[in-house]
Amino acid sequence: MTQQQFQAIQLRRDFLKNVASGIGMVALGDLLARDGLTAANLPDVNPLAPKPPHFEAKAKHVIFMFMEGGPSQYELFDPKPALEDHHGQALPESMTKDLKLAFIKPSARVMASKFAFHRHGQSGMELSELMPKLGTVADDICLVRSMHTDAFNHHPGQLLLFTGHTQFGRPTMGAWSVYGLGSESQNLPGFVVLTSGRGTSGGSSNFSSGFLPSHYQGTVFRNSGEPILYLSNPEGVSDALQEETLRSVRRLNEIQFEATGDLEIASRISSYELAYRMQMSAPELLDFSDEPDHILEGYGVNSDDEGQRQYATNCLLARRMVERGVRFVLMMDASWDDHSGLNQNLPKRCRKVDQSNAYLVQDLKQRGLLDETLVVWGGEFGRTPMVELRRPDDADSAGRDHHPNAYSMWMTGGGLRGGQVLGKTDDLCLNVVEDPVHVHDLQATVLHLLGFDHQKLTYRHMGRDFRLTDVSGRVVDKLLS
Repeated sequence: MTQQQFQAIQLRRDFLKNVASGIGMVALGDLLARDGLTAANLPDVNPLAPKPPHFEAKAKHVIFMFMEGGPSQYELFDPKPALEDHHGQALPESMTKDLKLAFIKPSARVMASKFAFHRHGQSGMELSELMPKLGTVADDICLVRSMHTDAFNHHPGQLLLFTGHTQFGRPTMGAWSVYGLGSESQNLPGFVVLTSGRGTSGGSSNFSSGFLPSHYQGTVFRNSGEPILYLSNPEGVSDALQEETLRSVRRLNEIQFEATGDLEIASRISSYELAYRMQMSAPELLDFSDEPDHILEGYGVNSDDEGQRQYATNCLLARRMVERGVRFVLMMDASWDDHSGLNQNLPKRCRKVDQSNAYLVQDLKQRGLLDETLVVWGGEFGRTPMVELRRPDDADSAGRDHHPNAYSMWMTGGGLRGGQVLGKTDDLCLNVVEDPVHVHDLQATVLHLLGFDHQKLTYRHMGRDFRLTDVSGRVVDKLLS
């Protein structure tokens, strides 16, 4: 081959290199136009659009009522008269050697509960005198007395409950639900967070999207004032100006989409437009003027007690969100961490939540929403049978330490069989002895009721598929209707 021939070849290659991308773009443009995907007809990419589950779902929505800190099962859900026999005594080492304790020593003395239990409903479910209103819906709820977890401190316990792992960075249960199912709401986020009390130790890690795209994370709503911080227009920005700004941003994004074909741009536009719609719908959500007086009274929204009023408002908001298609509502109430003053603090806390808990169940039921709404109530672990005395000279300071081996939660609606007690603990509630339910089993069951095989709802990250239940978990069939 001569030098002249070689140069000719190079020139042809240069020509193809310079024009091939243009030819390709012409062809791509023709294909996109046929599919209606040109900038003039930007695709409607909504990451929160409803998606089909793996199989027919029993539940469409979840209201997870998280009582941060660990409510005491001894005082609320799991009567243990045997504590009276050991009251004031230390347990033998053979019974305490495997306990994971955060603050007390295994030699701490046993403390019996001072609160009575009563039977409720046709099921005869035993509940504490501190939860009398909950007793009125005993035949609708499933009481699980055999919960257990692996973590004995708050933040790891909350991470394990909501993400399936004790380390940061994993998606939470609400994020997984919206990732799998999307949302039926057009004007509100698919995953909403409501808070009451002084704040949870887990904070935003309880509703993070982790390595999932950020539009699956929880959006915090406030129950008074501005529903969402920074959602409303700043001073001097009119609705007309905002609309023109959104149109201008959309036009710029359309130009960028025309140049790149990146569907993330269309997704971004969808997020902007959802935020705009939320400006209209979020304030309406907090306007209870359309709620009859008996509803407000039933929830306790007008209570003189600020704590009860805040919690009741969140319960009513949760119902209103479900009505509007929100997929997952996380209510976080703090703090149930009674290391001291248990007998003084717990009755006050129960009075704050008991009426609203029961009325939420009743309200959902009479509206025909309970069958499609799964409600879960509980904390990240339970409490020890042994007393914690931070002031040994003050008996009123008595409390209980963290206890991950055995505790209680209750659930209702969404495909569960009400009026049953599942599981059993030993005489002192040190360990589960019948039908154990790990937090991964709870997660698997929640996903099952939403229509998912928990082993197949996965997301590829860092070269492998992750799931909410990590590498374990089973559906608790006995809970299902």
